[in-house]
Amino acid sequence: MPNDARPDHTALTEAHAIPHLLEQLLLARGPGGQEDEVRAICLERLRPLCDETWVDRAGNVIGLVKGAQDDGAPRRAVRVMAHMDEIAMVVKHVDTDGTLRVTALGGANPVNFGMCPVDILGDHQFIPGVLSFGSMHATGNAPQGADVQSGDVHWNDVHVITRCSVDTLREYGVRPGSRVTLSRHWRAPFRVGDATAAHFLDDRAPIAAVLHSVQCLDQRRQELACDVYFVFTTLEEECNAGAMYAAQTLPGDTTLAVEVGPVMSEYGTRLSVDPIINTGDLKGYYTRSVVTGLAAAAQRSGYTPQYALLVDFASDASAVMSNGTSARGGCLAIPTENTHGYELIVDGAIEACALTLADYLATF
Repeated sequence: MPNDARPDHTALTEAHAIPHLLEQLLLARGPGGQEDEVRAICLERLRPLCDETWVDRAGNVIGLVKGAQDDGAPRRAVRVMAHMDEIAMVVKHVDTDGTLRVTALGGANPVNFGMCPVDILGDHQFIPGVLSFGSMHATGNAPQGADVQSGDVHWNDVHVITRCSVDTLREYGVRPGSRVTLSRHWRAPFRVGDATAAHFLDDRAPIAAVLHSVQCLDQRRQELACDVYFVFTTLEEECNAGAMYAAQTLPGDTTLAVEVGPVMSEYGTRLSVDPIINTGDLKGYYTRSVVTGLAAAAQRSGYTPQYALLVDFASDASAVMSNGTSARGGCLAIPTENTHGYELIVDGAIEACALTLADYLATF
């Protein structure tokens, strides 16, 4: 077989590999502070491709790919961050009948989930439940009726049905602080034409892109002139704690966040394979040279970068820049509809992000 036929087979293999990886990541539960299932997948994928892999004290997964650098010269390094956690719920109170009162874990409202099956992550056992807004046949005279009927649903309007006694919940280790996530029953990706829809593409699609970029970079190791720390962070949705710890403890003065990017007319972004280059957000503006470098990498990879100022947004990179633990930063994003809801990305968007990231790193 001629050598020029080989890339087609490689591309075909990768085209199947990425959807499989994405589905694995989507089925894994990862509420902030309890990202174990996602962590296991990241470690498994990184180990064959990295020079070193480990989990730090903050629970971040780190994979180091070393670049070719002159002995004796200060080593150059860049940190690439994608977060393992997802928006979820946390138990606030256990009622006497075993009903759970919950509140947001991360930037979520009840409408982000709707009335749905949930998994309750007890200390000793995970159990099923149902997130309830109460009956839709209620009147405005019911305690939660007015809010629910108007669609103005708040966390004090909802509860989780467990069908367990307080004693049984105690045996399972369900208590205030226990995490509650969307059940695996509703996590599988859903095909919509040339797109994939699912809860938690934020940040599972970017994780898939970063893991794929490690594979791409493995084929360009001779070009790599810096050390790259691939960091899969904890608690991004809550407080960026994992990223802040990593930025304080890892070498490098440049941090890249890989994220989902909202598709909105307000920002001039469109749903396509073309990566979004975030120029700034709630926590500050990204470094101009990093922004232009990411855009140039997208162009070299065959894409048209979408510059966007994402005002109501934040990332691990802007967080560590804002607290002074990273001198330079940038954010590369996959165009995504319905962010923090039932999200949707088009085919090829993960690959586009991965190729852009790999090219940026290979020429850093």
